Amino acid sequence: MSVLADFQIANLAAAGMVTPFESELINPASIDVRLGDSLLIESAASPEMVPYPFDQHSEDNPFEMRPGQFVLACGEPLLDIPPGLACEFKLKSSRARERLQHLLAGWIDPGFNGSVLTLEFKNVSQFHPVMLWPGKKVGQLVFHRMDAIPRRSYAETGRYNGDTTVQASKG
Repeated sequence: MSVLADFQIANLAAAGMVTPFESELINPASIDVRLGDSLLIESAASPEMVPYPFDQHSEDNPFEMRPGQFVLACGEPLLDIPPGLACEFKLKSSRARERLQHLLAGWIDPGFNGSVLTLEFKNVSQFHPVMLWPGKKVGQLVFHRMDAIPRRSYAETGRYNGDTTVQASKG
């Protein structure tokens, strides 16, 4: 496998791999991911993750993620990963320095399409909140060209394929 360069990512993104495509999000070997407007949080009343009105927050009025809190967040943009590529989500170093942790469930298989990423975040600070809002850059996608096209893509095997908002575990 090889990692795609900026111009390769930009060409594929502009051709429909990333919607909407914004060229200013391209880095030398990745494309930035922002937070979408959906969030699931833990509730003391239920073991299930519950929707939170995250779309009401902004940079001027951020969601304060408490120390130790775990949330599931929707990532943007919408992805249509071709059968010959795989990619992985990597947390931006600035977010890690703010004490935000991504829980390493960031592999995206070939054929993941019509879908947004669900990102698993935890505030690892002992004393201070992490500020989140829709549109905040939280990570980046690194694309890998496959040595061969898989016999069955995620479009056939994936239980989260086609999800257009944040999703709790489906099993």
